[in-house]
Amino acid sequence: MERDKVETVLDKIRPALVADGGNVELVDVKDEGIVEVKLTGACAGCPMSEMTLKMGIEQVLKEEIPEVTEVVSVQ
Repeated sequence: MERDKVETVLDKIRPALVADGGNVELVDVKDEGIVEVKLTGACAGCPMSEMTLKMGIEQVLKEEIPEVTEVVSVQ
């Protein structure tokens, strides 16, 4: 799975995160389809960040890139 492809999809998600004072950084893309991201800004300490990660970021990435199996947040 190409890192550039993941970054392109994240660019589509970013405006919504930035509007709420947060952002997402791509940390790594693993061979087994796991995408590691770091939530930053307001997203980093938000109690809803897990929902944003799974129901937002992960869902969109899986729809656009079928090879994505999971999105995890790392520090």
